[in-house]
Amino acid sequence: MPSVVYIVDDDVPFHTATRRRLQLAGYEVQVYSSAETFLDQQRDDSRLGCLLLDVRIPGLGGPGLQAHLHEAGSTLPVVFISGSNDVETVVQTVKAGAEDFLIKPVTSVVLLAAIERAIARHDVSRKLQSELNLLRARVARLTPRERQVFDLVVRGKINKQIAFELGATERTIKMHRHRVMEKMAAACHARRGTAR
Repeated sequence: MPSVVYIVDDDVPFHTATRRRLQLAGYEVQVYSSAETFLDQQRDDSRLGCLLLDVRIPGLGGPGLQAHLHEAGSTLPVVFISGSNDVETVVQTVKAGAEDFLIKPVTSVVLLAAIERAIARHDVSRKLQSELNLLRARVARLTPRERQVFDLVVRGKINKQIAFELGATERTIKMHRHRVMEKMAAACHARRGTAR
């Protein structure tokens, strides 16, 4: 499935020409004339993509849409595009996490390079988020005692220290530690800790 580029821009000649360029490059393209129409549409957040966003669009405006998406926890990277080189706006949007800021007219080479970088970043951030979600789910499966043991293992404590700190026998801690390692899918590290 091709990556998707969402264009939010009310400049019809620009987004018509850009849509053609991006489709020829193999991207799926969806065009919106305002931030509100973009927000009203259902998007498949599981797809790789990026947002090509004009600074001056009707309603919420480009920076306003960027802020809204950030508050909503969106990982969709934003590439700003503008007809003016307003340094204050460039700095504001980049500080807020924009992937790039391009000035119209923009060549196909520059545009495609910015979009490729943005989509590559989106891929990395999605994979990291997926790994983090998996880790959180594994930690959530731990019992309260296993969580205590886990927290101390992560801090580098050996079984004897954990047993002393939790008021348990070393044998009990070895058992808890083994279960923690199994639940966290880290069984290969379990032996190292139990040997101490």
